[in-house]
Amino acid sequence: MEIFKDFHFEAAHRLPKVPPGHKCERLHGHSFQLRVYVSGEPGESTGWIMDFGDIKAACKPVIAELDHYYLNDIEGLENPTSENLCRWIWDRVVPSLPSLSAIEIRETCTSGCIYRGTQSAL
Repeated sequence: MEIFKDFHFEAAHRLPKVPPGHKCERLHGHSFQLRVYVSGEPGESTGWIMDFGDIKAACKPVIAELDHYYLNDIEGLENPTSENLCRWIWDRVVPSLPSLSAIEIRETCTSGCIYRGTQSAL
């Protein structure tokens, strides 16, 4: 079973590795939507997988690093694609949320990425 908690943050970026003339090469911003998934079985006594407040606490410092910042200036996000952003968030959240099962990021209403990977070396 999975539960999720939604977050949002505002940030600017540009994609330096796109073909010349691509619109995402220029500086622009997004109202990013972040969904954090946790998997497990509901506890016998609590009836829940985990307290949503614990998910919020694990994600709060990571979101603070991103909200209202220029993503390209953040170490590890020099090429801040949705895919790289998902991995970057995963690597920072999973140590305090070991039952993390997916990170979903939406940069627009119709475009995003879901990452179900493992912790990578930073």
